[in-house]
Amino acid sequence: MLNFIADRWEQVLFSSWQHFSLVVQCVVLASVIAVVLAALVYRNGTLASVANAVSAVGLTIPSFALIGILIVPFGFGVAPAVIVITFFAALPVLRNAVVGLSGVSPALVESARGVGMSRIKTLLRVELPLAWPVILAGVRVSAQMVMGVAAIAAFALGPGLGGFIFSGLARLGGANSLSSVVTGVVAVIILALILDLGFIGLGRLTISRGIRV
Repeated sequence: MLNFIADRWEQVLFSSWQHFSLVVQCVVLASVIAVVLAALVYRNGTLASVANAVSAVGLTIPSFALIGILIVPFGFGVAPAVIVITFFAALPVLRNAVVGLSGVSPALVESARGVGMSRIKTLLRVELPLAWPVILAGVRVSAQMVMGVAAIAAFALGPGLGGFIFSGLARLGGANSLSSVVTGVVAVIILALILDLGFIGLGRLTISRGIRV
């Protein structure tokens, strides 16, 4: 396997960068969408329940099947991969954002409104900062989950390390087939660990010490 990696080192690095970039961009996009949706529904009990139900049911959809369905309207390539990864990435963030915003003390919100803050300012300067640790936990879960989904996206010829996995599985028993699969899987695990460490650092930078304590 070491010879396999050495012979394809540049390809492994390039595919790893594609995989990492795809996941990060989709997680950022999904987090923005999920937080906006949560901000719109968390004050309404019915809508918040619907959002939680959607986030739970959505995770039961097989990612492989969803990618296959999206190939029909969008064809092969980046588009179906981005749609599927963003969809699955948004679900844990949506649930945590609703929980986090709903858990902010009403007394704090009323105090902010009492000193003249508008509804938007209260959301941006009081509620979101207080809910951010819970939201960030959802983002971390989301990022770890879609690292694997991004590998499956190679079925639709999407970018990333999934190409090594599918290529090895397609010729299982042949030369270097197992090395190809193991290389893809191990690289995905390493990227997941690196990304999680990045989110831990982001949490230390963006969560105030008072909230962490």
